[in-house]
Amino acid sequence: MKTFKAFLVFLIINFGALAIGSWLMNNGPRTEWYTSLNQAPWTPAGWVFGVAWFTIMFCFSIYMAYLYIKMPTTKVKILFFMQFVLNVIWNFIFFNQHLVALGLAVIISLTVVIATFLLDFKNELKTKTLLILPYFIWLCIATSLNAYILFNN
Repeated sequence: MKTFKAFLVFLIINFGALAIGSWLMNNGPRTEWYTSLNQAPWTPAGWVFGVAWFTIMFCFSIYMAYLYIKMPTTKVKILFFMQFVLNVIWNFIFFNQHLVALGLAVIISLTVVIATFLLDFKNELKTKTLLILPYFIWLCIATSLNAYILFNN
């Protein structure tokens, strides 16, 4: 029951981050600015982003519930807070403000934070570490998409 309650808390926070980020991007993926960019040939269809983020945040919420119950340390809290802020502000920086280079710096930072979760707590969470892999893999793809836009526009 303790894990389920923690899961619900992280689920609300994580999906809240998605909602805030979506609001801050101000219809970004459908704007003329974004659609006119030279985008990477491997850019997924729009619907893939929704499915991916739903899956990522669901799995990440489970991961965080287990991690937080096992290790409610300051390091875990700070990493989670950094992840939250970086995830939310990327949308604003990239889509709303069109600051592609700064967006790349933010998404690289977010990828480093998620890689830290992945590597630093693998011994404690063992196979549950697999729950954060979708997030890390998606960020690698998203970073490549951001970089492509920066270097090809």
